Amino acid sequence: MLQFLLRRTFGAVLILFLISAFTFFMFFAIPQDPALLACGKNCTPDALEIIHKNMGLDQPVPVQFWDYMVGIFAGRDFSVGHCAAPCFGVSFDNGQMIWPTLVDRLPLTISLSVGGLIVFLIVGLGAGMIAAARKGTWIDKTFSSASLVLSSLQIYFLGPVVLGIFVYSTGWLEKPKYVPFSESFGGWFMGLLIPWLVMSVIFTANYTRMARSTMIEQLQEEYVRAARAKGMSNRYVFFRYAWRGSLIPIVTILGIDLGALLGGAVVTEYTFGLAGIGRLAVESVKDKDLPLTMGVMVFSAALILFFNIVVDALYAVIDPRVRLA
Repeated sequence: MLQFLLRRTFGAVLILFLISAFTFFMFFAIPQDPALLACGKNCTPDALEIIHKNMGLDQPVPVQFWDYMVGIFAGRDFSVGHCAAPCFGVSFDNGQMIWPTLVDRLPLTISLSVGGLIVFLIVGLGAGMIAAARKGTWIDKTFSSASLVLSSLQIYFLGPVVLGIFVYSTGWLEKPKYVPFSESFGGWFMGLLIPWLVMSVIFTANYTRMARSTMIEQLQEEYVRAARAKGMSNRYVFFRYAWRGSLIPIVTILGIDLGALLGGAVVTEYTFGLAGIGRLAVESVKDKDLPLTMGVMVFSAALILFFNIVVDALYAVIDPRVRLA
């Protein structure tokens, strides 16, 4: 298992390096001088020259990329002060270090993504299991039909509808907001309940159908029939054999969906006015704050790769043949 994880980690580091290089050189592919974006409207040649020097833009692009990568691990010095590692640069918009800004927004995005993940896994897989166990009954048809309807809904449509019904009309739920988990568990849970439910709707529908189809397929496998022929109870066979086998393709798709989950967090944060990394990414693009945009992209890529390593570890636990491949 350790060698398996080390191989996955090495591959993730290599991918992250390539993403960083691509993002950095795309930064310099824009037709406008990056220093002009930081200089503002009333920019003078002298001020532009100072910005070039302070930000290291007077150096060749490969040297700048090397300084950028070194800064992530060892820190860098800017005109506004020393940027401790991990250093992703200085924002054009407010002159603040990018890493503290990312760390400040991270808890909300992690809470939103992990909470939505837990909701759609529990509800989606649970509904899929029930539908597979009751194949052909009204329960199966109801869950299958509901999943088709829910999969067509979008966050930007469903969010305002849920707010209008459950917050502004009935007052049953409170308006979404972020309360740190360490301050109040109840405030944290209730403040993110609506975003969790809305963001997980599409994923829940997809995983309901996926869990149903894979479970039905597993129940028809020879090893499951053999277990039943040995006199094992249907419940034991269902959970001990069929359920574990059905998790393999689901975990595979989960690794792919992690990127989509963070993408859903972007729309969710904007829909409910939550200040997370997703909203920060949109604002950095609107403000043409290129260092901040780069920092968000590289940091988000690192998060996705980390969660993919966790998913790979779960995959190896479920199916030991992966470790031998």
